[in-house]
Amino acid sequence: MGEEDKAGPEGRLGQRTGKTPKGCNYLPIMRHLYRCGSALPEPTQPAGTRTTPQPLSKPQTLIQAMRYVWSVFLLVIVLLVGRAVWVRLPHPAPVRDAVAASPTPARPTAYTPAATEPAVGKLPLNSASPSPLHPSSGLRAAAPSSKADSIVAFALRQLGTPYLYAGATPSIGFDCSGFIMYVFARYSVPTPHSTAMLIDAGRPVPRASARPGDIVVFTGTAATSTTPGHAGIIISNAGEPIRFVHSSSARRESGVKISQVEGSGYEQRFMQVRRVL
Repeated sequence: MGEEDKAGPEGRLGQRTGKTPKGCNYLPIMRHLYRCGSALPEPTQPAGTRTTPQPLSKPQTLIQAMRYVWSVFLLVIVLLVGRAVWVRLPHPAPVRDAVAASPTPARPTAYTPAATEPAVGKLPLNSASPSPLHPSSGLRAAAPSSKADSIVAFALRQLGTPYLYAGATPSIGFDCSGFIMYVFARYSVPTPHSTAMLIDAGRPVPRASARPGDIVVFTGTAATSTTPGHAGIIISNAGEPIRFVHSSSARRESGVKISQVEGSGYEQRFMQVRRVL
């Protein structure tokens, strides 16, 4: 009897139709195939060929983008926190270019002193008293004999201090009225920090009677100006050409210096001499 006859009707039917006959168990066969399949080596790529990277899926691309965004966000947070901490830390105050306590050497003055008297602008700046102004003045040369002489001596020690609008201390600079106020305040003589108000300070005196310690007032720099715009402290004696120490805003030789009224532009700007002592 053939194999088909031995299989019986159901076996022959399964061969003809391709269906699994009843009672046939494939479980041992599947187990055998699984063991064989797991032992098979992975397919290898031929030598000399380049592996093409597989494109990332949308979820992987989104994850990488989110990682980049979070990295940037965290970096910004770290920078902001560092900035806030730095601002709150104590920092040393900036060093200002303050003028030294001892005055700087006097700049060349705008006038030529008379041959019969010493140059006031060349006084030693650490001297406590000015040089004798004139033999006929009767002033002592060794030490100041009055408050006026002390004021003149102290004013001359400020020579070379820079000009600063609204300034009133040698550490930062003076304007003209701030310089006068600073010098007179040293000797408890109040003066206003305003040139417009200096024209009313003290009492007026004739120009020929001007003496050391008086205040000379000028108009502004404009040719048509008729109101007070500048002032200084007189250092010359009565009857002499008026010389004065002042804080000038001129482009050339600005700051505290000595000038003369006669023979200069101050002649046309002269207004009054005021005495506050």
